[in-house]
Amino acid sequence: MKEHLLVWAILAVAWPLAPGKTTHHLTIKKEFKMETKSKKQKVIELLKSIETGDPHPVSYINAQKYIQHNLAVADGLAGFGAVLNQLPVNSAKVEVVRAFEDGNFVFTHTKYNFFGPKAGFDIFRFEDGLIVEHWDNLQDIATQTVSGHTQFDGATQLTDRDLTNQNKEQVREFVADVLMGAHPEKITEYISTTTYIQHNPGVADGLDGLGKALEELAIAGMPMKYTANHFVLGEGNFVLAASEGEFMNKHVAFYDLFRLEAGKIVEHWDTIEEIPATSEWKNNNGKF
Repeated sequence: MKEHLLVWAILAVAWPLAPGKTTHHLTIKKEFKMETKSKKQKVIELLKSIETGDPHPVSYINAQKYIQHNLAVADGLAGFGAVLNQLPVNSAKVEVVRAFEDGNFVFTHTKYNFFGPKAGFDIFRFEDGLIVEHWDNLQDIATQTVSGHTQFDGATQLTDRDLTNQNKEQVREFVADVLMGAHPEKITEYISTTTYIQHNPGVADGLDGLGKALEELAIAGMPMKYTANHFVLGEGNFVLAASEGEFMNKHVAFYDLFRLEAGKIVEHWDTIEEIPATSEWKNNNGKF
């Protein structure tokens, strides 16, 4: 796994490979040529480098400004390099299933093997063509789902780029009215009554499936509550909402990816991750 350290820890400073080992001095070689890759391409290459150990994509990160919001990882590149050093050799796998770009942000939906199989959403913020900030939300991959769909299958084709802002506003209002409870009776104004494909492992397809799952949680004394929305990012027919709230009586982050057709939500993927107590945080940047 020492090769993986190169990916996240090529800094213009000394980097200790492991306790008791000799310190190696790593530097970034500047290339004086035009960079033509999109922000989306840079993120995909960077994520894949976790698996391959390719050191080049680390040059897409501004090492002096990199802010980490994964609370299990210390700030900066050094923090993530330390986590990678703990991975079993050759265990990391990364498959980016969906990737989208919204202004200075790129968000991805990724199938990981990272200390076990995980479904993940990542958000990266760029400044001057370099990554300066990262948020994510991870959940264990389920072996069985109520709907029969996986946490990754379904539509991937990006369409309706001209409707990006309209679709983002539709999701923003859905989160406020339905998920946060301002006007739950408006649910059919946001979700299609004929097609609603569900990739949450515990929820069946359709509005009936969603209603049944929410009712069962409420009866069990563990209602799902959304208390704040922090991000709504989108490209075309796909929109990601990052929120926080309560699930199974725990403080959690909700990342919900929606696909829209003709102004209605027709497909949904998500991850739900518990937010640890502040005493357990490895950085002070907060989950959001």
